[in-house]
Amino acid sequence: MSEVVAAIPARRRLAGWSLAALPVLALLLLVLVSLGTGRYPVPLADVFSLLLAKAFGLASSVDPTAQTVVLQVRLPRVLGALVVGAGLAAAGATYQGLFRNPLVSPDILGVSAGASLGAVLGIVLTLPAAWIQGLAFAGGLGAVAVVYGVGIAVRRRGASDPVLTLVLAGVAVGALLGAGIALLKVLADPYNQLPAITFWLLGSLASVNRGDLGAILPAMGIGLIPLVLLRWRVNLMSLGDEEARALGVETRVIRPMLVAAATLVTAAAVSVTGVIGWVGLIVPHVARLLVGPDFRRLLPASLLLGAGYLTAVDLLARTVATIEVPLGILTALVGAPFFLWLLATAKRGWA
Repeated sequence: MSEVVAAIPARRRLAGWSLAALPVLALLLLVLVSLGTGRYPVPLADVFSLLLAKAFGLASSVDPTAQTVVLQVRLPRVLGALVVGAGLAAAGATYQGLFRNPLVSPDILGVSAGASLGAVLGIVLTLPAAWIQGLAFAGGLGAVAVVYGVGIAVRRRGASDPVLTLVLAGVAVGALLGAGIALLKVLADPYNQLPAITFWLLGSLASVNRGDLGAILPAMGIGLIPLVLLRWRVNLMSLGDEEARALGVETRVIRPMLVAAATLVTAAAVSVTGVIGWVGLIVPHVARLLVGPDFRRLLPASLLLGAGYLTAVDLLARTVATIEVPLGILTALVGAPFFLWLLATAKRGWA
């Protein structure tokens, strides 16, 4: 009898690992489909054998043209979708936990608006692509720094709710940055610069290459490490500042650290792809409905779902029409109705 009882936890762990492996396998299958689908279709068996051969340094019998399409054109784009989707979803889950609101997205503190202003300025000044990405990255970080500075100044004058102060400061700074973007669009060349600005603001993975991935991966890693290490503190901070401090969490130190980490991830993603909305809003919400509000499970679920969601949307963007549809349009068309359906049918609360 004791042997049977002792075997129950092992069976539960095995079942848990099996259940967790299913989304990973589904994501891998989605990656294979995405690599093989496009104007030049490549069979899934060829894609799999090609990736396997390259992973082990072996020669592949796949057609050279197919190898070029898969490895040089589609693979960087698919990897970019995985990294950016996972990063935006993780940042969204962090922001929602810190601000105790499932309707919060990564751009609540103006990071997307700041990155957009930096990129638009680079386009207007006709700077190289690397400079445009650098300005976008710096603009996103600078916008959140300004928001935090305003929040600190307001709290010193007697504001009692730091979360509400940050949100309101983010709304005001975001509106100011939006005005700057509109002014630059008016001043831009309507034949060359304005179309480039509009396309960048709508978001796309079309121009992502290996160099871009190499540029953003360090920032992504640096931003995600604190989120992983401090994941249990996010649970406590979602209870409120007073309760978190009573449980031993120094919110004045942890909150800026987590906000900086999530902002770093978001700014790195936006600097390469442009503004892609809804990923950081809807994916953490769906993950919360699936695994609950515990951030220790919510973070990996958001990473996995975000990577798969943006990969699927990018696949749809380059196959649904004869021309490529910007990701920002599709994420809104897919995300908004789905989010409304979730709000209407969800039975589980936010926390």
